[in-house]
Amino acid sequence: MCTKCGCSTGSTAQQQASGAAVAHHDAHPHHEHPHHHHEADERRVLEVHQSLLAKNEHQAWHNRERFQQKKIRVFNVLSSPGAGKTALLERTLADLGGTQRIGVIVGDLATDNDARRLRRPGVQVVQVSTGTVCHLEAAMVARACEQLDLNALDLLFIENVGNLVCPAAYDLGEEQRVVLLSVTEGEDKPLKYPTIFHNADVVLISKSDLASAVEFARATALANIHRMAPRARILEVSARTGAGLTAWYDLLTPRAVHV
Repeated sequence: MCTKCGCSTGSTAQQQASGAAVAHHDAHPHHEHPHHHHEADERRVLEVHQSLLAKNEHQAWHNRERFQQKKIRVFNVLSSPGAGKTALLERTLADLGGTQRIGVIVGDLATDNDARRLRRPGVQVVQVSTGTVCHLEAAMVARACEQLDLNALDLLFIENVGNLVCPAAYDLGEEQRVVLLSVTEGEDKPLKYPTIFHNADVVLISKSDLASAVEFARATALANIHRMAPRARILEVSARTGAGLTAWYDLLTPRAVHV
């Protein structure tokens, strides 16, 4: 179980633990000792969650080793829903598709709408439908990679599920973690979701062409990002106008200085 939101990962261990908890409560319908039952349940959830994360870390290590052997640069792209991940990747594929061999793994709860937007000649795209799971996991990425010709890739983008909570806890084996903050979301987003920004290698302020229209407080937003993501490189970009994309593309190329 994801302790951030309660979504199910579908693992056998999690299912068994949930079943045990239900059976325990059924056996004691009057809850004579609620304090002790609560402690037992909390302990069970913690143990399962730690086991799942350990398994994920192990798979992420294998993913990263595989990507490095293939000399593929991998970027885990995260944001809240509607911040512009797919639009950014559409523009990136259009501009770099002729010079870089690119693949995309798209994670969504349902539909393949984003994957269909990104499909084009010369670009490998794999859709991962997560169902009730609100984040991608390293094992999902590993399975998706079986549908890709990794020998024919220079760049791999992982478009994570739109969510600023659960994905923060899951390493996918990426080289860099990219977090988008749209100017339409509000300047305090980094303060509300500190973990995902703290773990970011790059923060993209997206939809910069709308900043004036929405009265985006740029200085406040930058201060909040620097506070929560002190090691991240910050770029201001617009997929619509192309503003700031040269710096984004420079970061993607092998010649770029790693953050």
